[in-house]
Amino acid sequence: MTRVGILGAAGYTGGELIRLLLNHPDATIAFAHSESNAGCAVADVHEGLTGETELRFSADMPFEQADVVFFCFGHGKSEQFLREHEIPGGVKIIDMAQDFRVERLRPSVKGRTWVYGLPELNRDEIRRASSVANPGCFATCIELGLLPAARQGLLTSDVTVSGVTGSTGAGQKPQATTHFSWREGNMSVYKLLTHQHLHEICQSLNQVRPQDSLPVGSPIDRVEGGVEIDFIPWRGDFARGIFVNSIVRLPDDTDTEAVVAAYRDYYRDAAFTHYTDRSLDLKQVVNTNKCLVHADVVAGKLVVSTCIDNLLKGAVGQAVQNMNLMFGLDERSGLRLKASAF
Repeated sequence: MTRVGILGAAGYTGGELIRLLLNHPDATIAFAHSESNAGCAVADVHEGLTGETELRFSADMPFEQADVVFFCFGHGKSEQFLREHEIPGGVKIIDMAQDFRVERLRPSVKGRTWVYGLPELNRDEIRRASSVANPGCFATCIELGLLPAARQGLLTSDVTVSGVTGSTGAGQKPQATTHFSWREGNMSVYKLLTHQHLHEICQSLNQVRPQDSLPVGSPIDRVEGGVEIDFIPWRGDFARGIFVNSIVRLPDDTDTEAVVAAYRDYYRDAAFTHYTDRSLDLKQVVNTNKCLVHADVVAGKLVVSTCIDNLLKGAVGQAVQNMNLMFGLDERSGLRLKASAF
């Protein structure tokens, strides 16, 4: 039985992680730490867990009682925490902030070696890892849409990406753009072409592209003479989920049937990412750890649609998937979640 410690357990990701682990057949929660809620019943904060657990938030962090610790912190706090606290070397870490995702920007902290935790890209490395940097939600959705194209060397001109996310992607702390009265019936663009996930997206696409193909960058992560990912993120008027469309201009001599076949083949053995010939909608993935991928070729352009639940495949579901890999468990353990039919 894998013993799990959770830091920052009172937020959205902490609550979702607790929900998954309470039903995980091969894991048990050793402690769920929260500075602001220490001593409080978990179900008093995460009210959806009423009747599911008697667990209380801990003021202590007994790392010796855990095999793995999940960091459910805001961005920047993971690095600070590791500089200020000693976690035994035998305890594995899964960090859900962005602090350690990008290799060239990664700080060196107490000798930890980090693996980028996208199973569809780094499954074998995750199995051997002691510290995993869990991908960002938008990054997960965009990468899973573009990795097969990058591997085929199809990214030969700038790529346009547009994606819409639910309000839970902004975290639990109230902000002007997360209030229901502002968000309901509304949409808005933010971080136009400058979203922080672009760094890790470009890193992942460059990892699989043929060596003789163009390098990938972005307006904030430029590569001289390369291809830029132009990303327009949108806030949607719903709570959870991400839907992305990516447009790739194909070379004139492209065998379009082979392109689609390559997408099917790339995800043939993936545990949770599935290629489908049908058009997508968000309800197919909400409350699951799935990513669905669909590709069309229209007027010489590859249009790839992808969708995920931002709190699950975009955050803690993928983190539990990584934990399963790190401890030699069934990759799907604790994650056989079903989408609602309505």
